[in-house]
Amino acid sequence: LAFHWILFVIFHLSMVWVCMLQHSLAFLVAWEVMSLSSMLLVIFDHDKPKTIKAGINYLVQMHISVTFLTIGFIWVYFQTGSFSFDAFQTYFGANSNVWLFLIFFVGFGIKAGFIPLHSWLPHAHPAAPSHVSGVMSGVIVKMGIYGIFRIISFLKADFLLLGEIVVTISVLTGVYGILNAAVHRDFKRMLAYCTIENIGIIGIGIGLGLMGMGNGSPVLYYLGFGGALLHVLNHSLFKSLLFYSAGSVYQQTHTRVMDKLGGLIKQMPKTAVLFLIGAIAIGGLPPFNGFVSEFILYRGVLEGLKSSNKGQ
Repeated sequence: LAFHWILFVIFHLSMVWVCMLQHSLAFLVAWEVMSLSSMLLVIFDHDKPKTIKAGINYLVQMHISVTFLTIGFIWVYFQTGSFSFDAFQTYFGANSNVWLFLIFFVGFGIKAGFIPLHSWLPHAHPAAPSHVSGVMSGVIVKMGIYGIFRIISFLKADFLLLGEIVVTISVLTGVYGILNAAVHRDFKRMLAYCTIENIGIIGIGIGLGLMGMGNGSPVLYYLGFGGALLHVLNHSLFKSLLFYSAGSVYQQTHTRVMDKLGGLIKQMPKTAVLFLIGAIAIGGLPPFNGFVSEFILYRGVLEGLKSSNKGQ
């Protein structure tokens, strides 16, 4: 347990470092510390073969992510001679923006959980203890989104094309995530697929913002990026609440199969109320926070359709 909590603190520190560092090699070291510490947190129940398998699957995919990020950083270094993040501005100003952005999108997208780079999520979340799942779903996947935003801030051209690519991948991610969430009976796996769906929703906002930059439409830019960032915050709050509530249910019932559960509101009224609040929020129903950010994003989608019709 002591080792577990030490790793938990290192994991939190590494996420803060990822957000602070301006040197790409130092950023990669912090990113790697984040991946390794979270993997060791996932395999807390290491006596179960399934948990070890989920941990190895997670570790392999995180290293594929690091490989793509390293390729991107080295590419920029060879073109500009600098490992600083400011070198991206120089690179994007002088070269095509599409390929480098896509390399970073794959690298950060594996961490975020965009399809087809999502497959660690449904394995790692059920295997990890619930307090780790809450932080992983609420915060660690958002590090991928943060990385994508950080690269977008340096882009100079090709906004429309990149926006269309991101929106297409994000719509597929959202639909795939929610279809899988609807059929799985293990509630932690269901919540993991729900995370994939919400990453799709956030991605739609990022794509709309890029298209707003390309069209010179400030409304689309603000609705897209604003809605995406607000949904990042909102999702981290209600998804953590749902995972913690799921952990409370599992601790009392020792099962994660929803078909075996029922009538828990009588035995666990506080957990039931908290889970209900999280469920209404994630469903996007008013007056909770999920409704606000999803409404802004859907308003952005309508704005995008309106501006594309005007363009035609």
